[in-house]
Amino acid sequence: MTISTLSGRVGIVTGGARGIGAAVSRLLARDGATVAVLGLPADRERTQALRATLNGQASRVHFYEGNVGEYDRCKLAVDAILREHGRIDFLVNNAGITADHTVRKMTVDEWQAVLQVNLSGPFFMTKAVLDHMIERGYGRIVNISSVVALSGNVGQANYAAAKAGLLGLTKTVALETANRGITVNAIAPGFINTEMVAAMPSAAIEAAIARTPERRLGKPDEIARTVRFLIDDESGYITGAVFNINGGMYM
Repeated sequence: MTISTLSGRVGIVTGGARGIGAAVSRLLARDGATVAVLGLPADRERTQALRATLNGQASRVHFYEGNVGEYDRCKLAVDAILREHGRIDFLVNNAGITADHTVRKMTVDEWQAVLQVNLSGPFFMTKAVLDHMIERGYGRIVNISSVVALSGNVGQANYAAAKAGLLGLTKTVALETANRGITVNAIAPGFINTEMVAAMPSAAIEAAIARTPERRLGKPDEIARTVRFLIDDESGYITGAVFNINGGMYM
């Protein structure tokens, strides 16, 4: 398949200043897109650091403060992006948090916080951009789920439930928008070499690698390349799909 240029395209990457999100933002900007990084206040500095790696493409990356767990703030950010750039062609729902404990030890607040960001957040952002995409007859939405949505994982009931719910959201919005020029797909990464994974106990990381046939952590760029493929103009016949990128951990 021919990969077309992203020149003139504008889109949002939530949590786009670090980890998988930063890899996505960097690749899309290098390929010509204008990328709106949506994040918390601490992500402003990270976005500046990301821009510093882009040389001539730095002007294509812009930071917008927002909490995806609050619909009003999602809508304000989307409205600001539309005012300043005039269009939104793609949305990558990447922002996520963890609060790991077994169900017996997990607090109700920990349960609700993770679902608010990791599941309600993609719903809020999708809702905020959808009317605009429908009016234009074009859109690409990519949701970053997780292998644990499919396999489960000890100590991550909240995270696994949210990421599994995201797959259902992906398929439903795909069905609702398939005749509007909009595609909606999900990627379910395995354990990727990011700050989030690095914060896990070393024994848990080693166990994850041992369960992965390729015997290594994934790289953020390996996820970013799949996002790039899915938002391409020529990928319009792919919708409602889940791409498992996990080194063979779950098939």
